[in-house]
Amino acid sequence: MAKLARDVMTRDPACCSADTPLDQVAKLMVQNNCGEIPIIDRSDHVVGVVTDRDIICRVVAEGKNPSGHTAESCMSTPVFTVPADSTIEEVVATMEEHQIRRLPVVDNDGCCTGIISQADVVAAAPPRTAAELVFEISRDTGRRSL
Repeated sequence: MAKLARDVMTRDPACCSADTPLDQVAKLMVQNNCGEIPIIDRSDHVVGVVTDRDIICRVVAEGKNPSGHTAESCMSTPVFTVPADSTIEEVVATMEEHQIRRLPVVDNDGCCTGIISQADVVAAAPPRTAAELVFEISRDTGRRSL
């Protein structure tokens, strides 16, 4: 039986709202040993994500104080998600298409229920699929990141 996103995702990931101060977002990353925090609205729908790279490149590197800015000020949008019943192949296709290493997982109501990382996929997918994922996410498209 094919593995699904729900089988390999991290359940109930740390999330925050768009008005959460960035220093608190960073503390959530440390407390949860993760590099991405989904940003959710009042209905638990994902409206963006903040990565450790977002904080570094969009705030710290520009000399801004993270405690003076909110998640909304540097979150990545649009956000790409996958349903919990997506196959690993569908997860891989979404990651490859958008060249992203982490995806929030949503339930049937569109609420954030988990997060799946490149490492989760590599651990669960056949070696060839995992290798293709790493290659596709990392390839140079000529686009400037951030």
